[in-house]
Amino acid sequence: MDQDMVVRARVRLLSANRRVVRGVEGLWIYRLLTQVEPEVYGSKLAYVLVEESGSPLLRELPERRLALLDEAVEVAKALSTANPYRAKVLTRAMAARERELEAGSERPRGLD
Repeated sequence: MDQDMVVRARVRLLSANRRVVRGVEGLWIYRLLTQVEPEVYGSKLAYVLVEESGSPLLRELPERRLALLDEAVEVAKALSTANPYRAKVLTRAMAARERELEAGSERPRGLD
């Protein structure tokens, strides 16, 4: 792990002055910081992954949306059961993943 990258991620997080940094920047920050402190940043990573899966930019990319949701479920499952946010983010990630899978099975073949 490159400590310089970790410091940059922390600085960007602090300078954002928001409770949760969203979008591509949030994904970068939380993916990196979750490697260092999973219990602190994992729930925010799972939250942003689910949020990004609904991005209009991914509307025509069902496999990309599903990959983000799979990652969100894995990150949430990896949190300690003592983590106060685990149940909420895991439930949210699993529900979003289930909706995506159901939507995928409803698409006519050849359109995805």
